[in-house]
Amino acid sequence: MGAAPSTPYTVERLVGTFVGDESLPLSSDFWQKLLELPYDAELPFERVHEACQLLAKNNCKTRHLAKILFHLACYLQKSMSTSGVPLLVHEKAVNAVSFTSVFLKHLIESAQDGVLVLYLYLHDNELIPKSILGDQTIEILVMRNVLNFIASVDVSPNTYFLHLELLNFMIIAMSTQLLCEPSPRSNDVNPFLDAAMAQDGHLVSSVVCKLLLNYITRPHVPFNRASYAMFYDGTENSVLDRVGSAAANIVLLPFSYLISSSSEGSRNPIADSSLDVLLVLIHYRKCLVSEGYSVTENQVSASSVSLPKEDTYFSDNPYCMALEHATDCELDLVDFGDNAHSDQHVKLPFSPLFDTLGMCLADETAVLLLYSLLQGNSTFLEYVLVRTDMDTLLMPILEALYDTRRRTANQIYMLLIILLILSQDSSFNAGIHKLILPTIPWYKERLLLQSSLGSLMIIILIRTVQYNLSKLRDVYLYTTCLATLANMAPHVHHLSAYASQRLVNLFHILSRKYNKLSDPRDNKLSVAENNSIEISSLVDMSAELHIYTDFMRLVLEIINAILTYALPRNPEVVYAIMQKQDIFRPFKNHPRFNELIENIYTVLDFFNSRMDAQRMDGGWSVNEVLQMVIVNCRSWRVDGMKMFTQLHFTYEQESHPEVFFIPYVWQLVLSR
Repeated sequence: MGAAPSTPYTVERLVGTFVGDESLPLSSDFWQKLLELPYDAELPFERVHEACQLLAKNNCKTRHLAKILFHLACYLQKSMSTSGVPLLVHEKAVNAVSFTSVFLKHLIESAQDGVLVLYLYLHDNELIPKSILGDQTIEILVMRNVLNFIASVDVSPNTYFLHLELLNFMIIAMSTQLLCEPSPRSNDVNPFLDAAMAQDGHLVSSVVCKLLLNYITRPHVPFNRASYAMFYDGTENSVLDRVGSAAANIVLLPFSYLISSSSEGSRNPIADSSLDVLLVLIHYRKCLVSEGYSVTENQVSASSVSLPKEDTYFSDNPYCMALEHATDCELDLVDFGDNAHSDQHVKLPFSPLFDTLGMCLADETAVLLLYSLLQGNSTFLEYVLVRTDMDTLLMPILEALYDTRRRTANQIYMLLIILLILSQDSSFNAGIHKLILPTIPWYKERLLLQSSLGSLMIIILIRTVQYNLSKLRDVYLYTTCLATLANMAPHVHHLSAYASQRLVNLFHILSRKYNKLSDPRDNKLSVAENNSIEISSLVDMSAELHIYTDFMRLVLEIINAILTYALPRNPEVVYAIMQKQDIFRPFKNHPRFNELIENIYTVLDFFNSRMDAQRMDGGWSVNEVLQMVIVNCRSWRVDGMKMFTQLHFTYEQESHPEVFFIPYVWQLVLSR
């Protein structure tokens, strides 16, 4: 960024000095010259790779990584000055963070056997400005200034690229998690993540708020020569080749085997990176050794194997706690000063957050954020449940479930869990049947006109079950779908004809599968006695038969709940049962089903007797039967029904959710 353009020789010499074996003090003017290199001062890939290897070899002696990180922190401190900040300061900060990101990324991904040594401390004889570093470590100083800049400096034409590079730097710095096991251990080395967790509560709250505001507002900054002079060399499109160097590098991490999907939805670099950083921060878990546990006495090496779980515990995650305690406020009333003095009580604009999530739910990261909010923040959950435009969230969720072939298994799990969480509220279950959808253009199997949102949700849940029944390998998926339907059942209101038919047909499909499994079993018993392979097959078949028995009972309980608590409001359900009443007959004496089937036949007997009393010459048309059901629903009395305890399923997170969420978050981050 100096007055005169640098030559390739100057670039080679400066970079060569940085990665060489001569240790330069912090006070050397070398650092100034290095960070004044033009942003587009590029070296061939082979030379960059060679330079990274040399730094990895010499950093233990020179501590140059720690020193450039120190200078990065200093320039960020200057960039946050309350007075006017010269553009040159922002330019040097951008250079420092992008330059550091390249070398830090290489050091992390080339760690031998997952052992990472970055030498983030300076030599004892180094003259360190105490006013800047104090008693802090380098990583805590850097993360404090990075987070402070992100939280306190607005995204503007002058700061846009610095914001973007800092967010990508954080992703790279926190990627040390990719060297660890999915289940955190006490000997994991995550210096920058631990430094982020060690920040003051007011800074944590401000960071969570700012990252979410970036996600909500999705800042777009116009490109102009006055603001971005450092990125232009006279060609119109040159800026596009120089933006996001760290973003371009991060996807080259050698952990790409984790990638299993391409993200969809609206792309915005600042918004996307802000959400990625937030998700990594809130799902981090620091494993600590319990007080009083002696590594020496138990002969466990702190650098080898992990300690027994009963001797370790997780420290509190301040970012997760800040998100869980966030409260609602208007967008124009968000006050970072207020957030900064309220520790972990973040004030967020729930309304635009709700709308943004609805717009972006085709993206898995948005789904994970919505899950994190609904599962962890009861205030946000209450806000969502009182919204009258629930279709804003539900329609993209249901559309994603409709198109399961293009979704990952993890995305489907998250979507189904979100529906289960929402279905735990009776007002939600009642409200979705009052919202009428004129049409559903993405539903191709059938033209759905004037269908309620509740009917559509039931259709999609049943479709999800049926689509996966051919390969019964994930009982959790089916159980979650049926649990949500069971929560909804007592509150069903004017269920559509198509939804009613799909519900009854679900029992029919399960019963046919049940019959196929139960019949061969009896025939193979005699053969199985002397055949170990047949015995193993029989055991598998018996377990699958038991699963189908449970599913059939749950579907019968769902139908029973509708008939017991909501029959007068659901004539189409009665009509669908009457149409297929023969499918229930074979199970009237089944010990697991007989009481439930008895209730269904109580309903059938009531309406069949009304039909017999009004026997018509020439038979009944479909409309005439339906009209008869509608009329007689008014005189229906539940007195003859056997009352069962109303089913109510709740979602509980696993005891060790980090085993799932940490790899999942990084899978999503890398898929960017």
